[in-house]
Amino acid sequence: MSQHWTDKEVREIVRDYFSMLSHELREESFNKSAHRRDLKKRLNNRSDGSIERKHQNISAVMLELGLPYINGYKPLPNYQRAILPDAVLDHVMNHPGMIQMIEKDVLQTPEIPTVENILESLVEPPVVQLIPKLDQSSDIQNKFFPHKFDYLKQEANNQKLGSAGETFVINFERARLIHAGKESLAEKVEQVSVTVGDNAGFDILSFETNGKDRFIEAKTTKYGKETPFYVTRNELLFSQSRSDNYHLYRVFDFRKQPRLFLTQGDLECRFTLHPQTYVALM
Repeated sequence: MSQHWTDKEVREIVRDYFSMLSHELREESFNKSAHRRDLKKRLNNRSDGSIERKHQNISAVMLELGLPYINGYKPLPNYQRAILPDAVLDHVMNHPGMIQMIEKDVLQTPEIPTVENILESLVEPPVVQLIPKLDQSSDIQNKFFPHKFDYLKQEANNQKLGSAGETFVINFERARLIHAGKESLAEKVEQVSVTVGDNAGFDILSFETNGKDRFIEAKTTKYGKETPFYVTRNELLFSQSRSDNYHLYRVFDFRKQPRLFLTQGDLECRFTLHPQTYVALM
């Protein structure tokens, strides 16, 4: 049985994690294996697998705090809650330059990337049990912090990014229909968020190959596949009322090589939804 990570070890790996994250946010190349080899010298005989899992644990904490995680370190939520959250928070609060870098990145909207074959951008959705589920009994959820991080929400509210992602999905849908020999349907794909407005309950009207309507909600992020997204009550209700025709398209890695996965049906049946705000009635 492996020994628990010490406070010193945790803070060493957190520091290394943020070093790699800063490279990623600046779109600088870095070598994860080289980082790991250097980090092992400062740890208590930890295996490569143990270090990898701890990086994934840090990613889970980052998401719980509303911060982006390193692409490729898929969030793993089972971690030392007595040490890890505080170590991550301490590092963030003691390095204001990191916060400034994240703030700058979430507000930037990249140009719509050009891909060689857009249909190859489609991947399988995350396995449900691997999607980070915020533990409502965790210290991080019940503890008040004077500094709140909502950078993932800020990115989700970036209208330019959302519009760029919708354009990418429209291009994907047109390519899908043309590939199926349905050019006439491809020409009718409509960006409803523009022609009707945000209250339509979905973003894009597309079609099945038999001509049946396909209602699409597009959610876009520059970050990884497991990054949470935000759903309005109107979007949720629409997904429930039109579950047979409703599709959620999650566009991710929207920098140089965007990819997407999709799910069909009622959002409440497909994802774990957590309330973010409450209405106080008198």
